[in-house]
Amino acid sequence: MSKRNIGIRGTGYCVPDRVLSNKDLEEMVNTNDEWIMDRTGIRERRILADGQNASDIGAEAGRRAIANAGLTLDDIDLVIAATFSGDYSCPPTSCVIHQKIGFARPIPAFDVNAACTGFISGMQAAEGMMNNLDMRNALIIGTEACSRFMDYTDRSVCILFGDGAGAAVIGDVEKPSGFLGHSMGADGAGSMLIRIESGGSAIPVSHESIDARQQYVKVEGREVFKFAVKVLGEAVDQALERAGMTADDIDFLVPHQANIRIIDAAAKRYNIPKERVICNVDRYGNTSAASVPIALAEAAEKGILKKGQVIAVVAFGAGLTYGATVFRW
Repeated sequence: MSKRNIGIRGTGYCVPDRVLSNKDLEEMVNTNDEWIMDRTGIRERRILADGQNASDIGAEAGRRAIANAGLTLDDIDLVIAATFSGDYSCPPTSCVIHQKIGFARPIPAFDVNAACTGFISGMQAAEGMMNNLDMRNALIIGTEACSRFMDYTDRSVCILFGDGAGAAVIGDVEKPSGFLGHSMGADGAGSMLIRIESGGSAIPVSHESIDARQQYVKVEGREVFKFAVKVLGEAVDQALERAGMTADDIDFLVPHQANIRIIDAAAKRYNIPKERVICNVDRYGNTSAASVPIALAEAAEKGILKKGQVIAVVAFGAGLTYGATVFRW
């Protein structure tokens, strides 16, 4: 499917030091550890320090991915930041990260906002650009400051999200490693099921919007759950078909870390045992676009992923967006 044999050359991640546990949330909102664990599988999540932004952890994750790939800044020809919670509405967070990492030359940099699907969308976009432009390696970073958009009086949403960043460098790799199949889609009929109502041109920030708490993430949980369980399987099926493979070929599934029930449903569909599903939702919660790259980088760091294995990554997010990529490690 590719003019060049492109795949993942290195990964890295960075999470804030501060831990927000379920016990901590019991002091902030009407909830308890048992209720949260039963419904989400989340025990704790990481929260940015005051003065620490999405670009800071994104830049550090990017540095670690470049080092892990055995490359230098001069080897990178493209930077993509996947985020819904970047430092500013303008400029792009990718450009802020470009400056903080310390690139000495101007290279293309842009943001992708596909919410939790953003990292997978960014990888797929980067591969397409690399096949048509003179680019050697691309740095894709999923970085999120979700806590800055949480209403800590809304127990249905604030228990779900945490902050973090994950990154991957993609470039030419030796066969049989490399990307094998992709899928991507969106169902705009559900575009408002996960939303931040104010801060855009439709509802600019105002005293009225703040009083109405429209600056916070809102989630229609029941509808999103039904969509996620359905679309995760369909997305992986499409990517596998394009790779000429079946579910039996998957060595590890790396799903978006949204909710343990959704993750378990995806694993059950493909009859994949839990030990072959990469899951860290208990420790980080939902880190949106950072979710998949953090899980991938952590598994690589621990030596769980072995050369030659077939990995399927899949995510869904606000929009409602979804996507999957199958590749050989």
